[in-house]
Amino acid sequence: MMSKFARTAAVVFGLTLFALGQAATTPPATTPDAPSATPAPSTAPTIKATGTKVGTINIEQAIFASNEGQRDFQALQTKLTPKLNELKSSADELDSLKKNASAQQDKLNDDAREKLVKQIETKTKSLERAQQDFNEDSQSQQGEIGNKILTKMAPIIVKYAADNGFGVILDTSQQWPRSPVLWNGPAVDITQAIVEAYNVQSGVAAPPPGAGATRPAAKPAGTGTKPATTPATKPAATTPPKQ
Repeated sequence: MMSKFARTAAVVFGLTLFALGQAATTPPATTPDAPSATPAPSTAPTIKATGTKVGTINIEQAIFASNEGQRDFQALQTKLTPKLNELKSSADELDSLKKNASAQQDKLNDDAREKLVKQIETKTKSLERAQQDFNEDSQSQQGEIGNKILTKMAPIIVKYAADNGFGVILDTSQQWPRSPVLWNGPAVDITQAIVEAYNVQSGVAAPPPGAGATRPAAKPAGTGTKPATTPATKPAATTPPKQ
C-alpha cells in the first residue's frame, strides 16, 4: 500500500502542475466596464513542454534531502522526542509487568491472577491508543512539512524539465509495481539537481555536519501493540470448565 505521504505528495504535485499549466494557457479576463484595459503582467511562468526526454525524480527523497526539509524534520523529531520517550517508558513498564505476571502465575490465587490480567489488559489498551494517536499526529505533521516544501518545489521541477528538454518526469518515490517506473538509470534522474536548485531558491543554509534529519518514528521502537501472553486464569477446583 502506498504511504499516505506518497499519495498526498502525488496529489499536491499533480495539482501544482495543473495550476501552472492553466496559468500558462488561460488568457486574462476582461470586464465589460474596461474591455480595452491592458491586463496586468502575469507572474506565473510560461511553460513550454517541447522536450522529448524522459526523466525521473524521487519526490520524497528530494523533500527530505533539501536544506529546508532537513531543518524542519529535525525540528519535528526534537518536538516529538519527549512523547516518544514517554511511550517507550510505558511499553517497558508493561513488558516488565507481563514478565512478572508470567513468573508468578502459579503462585497467585484466582482473585489476584484475575486482577493482574485485567491490569495488563487495561495498560495494553491504553498504550495502543497512545501509540495510534502518536502515529497519526506524527504522520500529519510530516505531511504538512512535506506538502509545504513540495508546493514550492513543483514549479522548480517544471522549469528545470522545460529548460533541459524533458517531456515527461516520473516520480520514483515508490518502487514498481506501486510506481509506473519498472527500472531507471541514474543518467535520467534529476533528484539531486532539483535539491540543489531548491536550496538556492529557498535560501536555507545547509545543516551542520552530522545534524541531518531523519523521519520521526511512526512507531516507537520496542512498543509493539501486540500484547504478550498474559497468565491464564485457572478455574477454581469446584467450578466446572466453561463450554
